[in-house]
Amino acid sequence: MARVLRRRTSARAGNQTADEIQSGLRRLLCRMLVVIASVACVGGCGTIPDSDALIHDRRLYWHHYKVVSDLGPLSARQSHEIIKRLEERSGKTDVLERHLAFEQAISGSPLVTGNRVTLLENGAETYRAMFAAIEGATHNINLETYIFDGDQIGKEFANALIAKQQQGVQVNIIYDGFGSVLTRRSFFNRMRSNGIRLVEFDPINPFAAGFRWAPLHRDHRKLMVVDGSLAITGGINISGVYSSGLISKGKNPSVNVLKTWRDTDVQVEGPVISEFQELFVANWLEQGGTPLRFSDYFPALDARGNQIVRVLGSVPQEFSTIYVTLISAIRNAESNIYITDAYFAPDSQMLEALEDAARRGVDVRLLFPGHSNEPLIQPAARSHFSELLDAGVKIYLWQGEMLHAKTATIDGVWSTVGSSNLDWWSIARNDEINTVVLSVHFGQQMNASFMRDLQNSEQLDSATWQQRSVLERIEEAFARSLEPML
Repeated sequence: MARVLRRRTSARAGNQTADEIQSGLRRLLCRMLVVIASVACVGGCGTIPDSDALIHDRRLYWHHYKVVSDLGPLSARQSHEIIKRLEERSGKTDVLERHLAFEQAISGSPLVTGNRVTLLENGAETYRAMFAAIEGATHNINLETYIFDGDQIGKEFANALIAKQQQGVQVNIIYDGFGSVLTRRSFFNRMRSNGIRLVEFDPINPFAAGFRWAPLHRDHRKLMVVDGSLAITGGINISGVYSSGLISKGKNPSVNVLKTWRDTDVQVEGPVISEFQELFVANWLEQGGTPLRFSDYFPALDARGNQIVRVLGSVPQEFSTIYVTLISAIRNAESNIYITDAYFAPDSQMLEALEDAARRGVDVRLLFPGHSNEPLIQPAARSHFSELLDAGVKIYLWQGEMLHAKTATIDGVWSTVGSSNLDWWSIARNDEINTVVLSVHFGQQMNASFMRDLQNSEQLDSATWQQRSVLERIEEAFARSLEPML
């Protein structure tokens, strides 16, 4: 069913402890509850936006995209010159400028210049960056996460955050009530008793939620903002599935990307951090968090680099800007589309955009997990492989433990890294956050990372794929019928 618990469920049967068995039973119970809730109210829990109607609405292209620097908004002429230079470097035509105008109109988020974006390619690397940022914090730390496990990694984070709180750095945490349902309350109470402020996003318990109980509305964002000047965001949760631990102690273990969960994140510094902070504060206040003093959390920010960044945040009360802008970027692609996605259960609009791009000669490559922690997502994804392959789309399956990244690079200039997957639950029912980076240099880094991942993947052959068993086809058809609940 819907991806509710991002954790490994496979322990060797002969070596399972009582805690592992209990944990497995609790996961199964949670999945059953979500299935029941989804069947009961899927019709009223968010919908996939009509991207075709939006993309063909000419009025959305009348608004000029807004570019902001550390000194304030740029004029239309200055903005145009910046994007034209970017188009010249990337070899694109004016379709980039057209797409950015559309993206601006539906998201309302500006393009912000003067940022430094660092690509973080696995869990251990991201955790090291997070612990370094926590250690360097001087005023406040805002952390928003879907899963906050109470395992070794979770305890390392809790200890580091408690230590900073005791040094006078205010720590504020939003954790999702469903994603973190298996974490003991005592784990969070320990942080709370040490002065850390926590809010549980839409608790599953209706008595804890009060009049605003919304069990299918989840906060799937992963975001940490430190001192209002640095953000780390992407697909990673706080869980031991990404690393063996001891990262906060300065250890730098060799990482085998095939043995731990593979994820991608970014560290961002510069004027765009205020956009990340606004999204955190909005959720914090909406969930009943203590009001935060503006001057403490929104400092003046100087330019730190030359990257152009847009922050996209989506909520189920509105259509997913992340989803629609990705479809727009795919439709405007001229040379290549490289997408990595953990949970692929798309609607017809996304499929048509990908297939049309491949048919017009764009190099479309999709990278998915070879093995998934969610039993229905994988056959649902595979139910679309034949039509994608027939259109010329290249499909690769990751051969490691679990591929959890959510990234896309188009024409080597428009890239996105975030928390949003290409499935109905993510698009229609989750709060998500994606970072869009306009940069040839960063695009090259993303493409290189994608190609490295392909070396640890298996490419599907269309002829071989058609030889799969009848049982597999039945499983795929069943999972596909449930896609609106996945």
